[in-house]
Amino acid sequence: MNLEPEPFTTARLDALPLRVAYADEMAAVLGDPALHTYTGGAPETADELRARYGRQTAGSPDPGVRWWNWVLRVRDEGRLAGYVQATVDVPGAEAEIAWVVGTRWQGRGYAKEAAEGLVTHLLAGAGTGAGTAVARTVLAHIHPDHDASAAVAGAAGLAPTERWCDGERHWERGAGKG
Repeated sequence: MNLEPEPFTTARLDALPLRVAYADEMAAVLGDPALHTYTGGAPETADELRARYGRQTAGSPDPGVRWWNWVLRVRDEGRLAGYVQATVDVPGAEAEIAWVVGTRWQGRGYAKEAAEGLVTHLLAGAGTGAGTAVARTVLAHIHPDHDASAAVAGAAGLAPTERWCDGERHWERGAGKG
């Protein structure tokens, strides 16, 4: 069972719960191969995104885990520009987050704004309106050469730790930090 995440807003962005219907627009947003420099892989087609979004919106098979995904709409443009996501371990009250902003929208502070908004949303007790998952700890994994992503994590109040996973540094923030 995947209880859908609540939407949230920032100064310039609307974070909307993921829908399969966003696949066509998101394929264009995420179509630059440069977005995969640090993560590997290649851009997905609209059909591939539809399939992935279908799996993601169906939710985790583990009842103790929530797969929460939002697309980012730039309010002034009325267009999608990227996404944020959180895998929430309900019993552990821990959320692992990630963000991607399309190349066309980079350099405008949208990734920082979205990550800050997501962390605030998760640590403030944002659930699904049903008293479910609240994160006390938020973490991300950042490639050591990805300075822009490190800056985004730092802006969201995450700090690098000495832990590593698959060549990426573990960044973390607890509810009492930042």
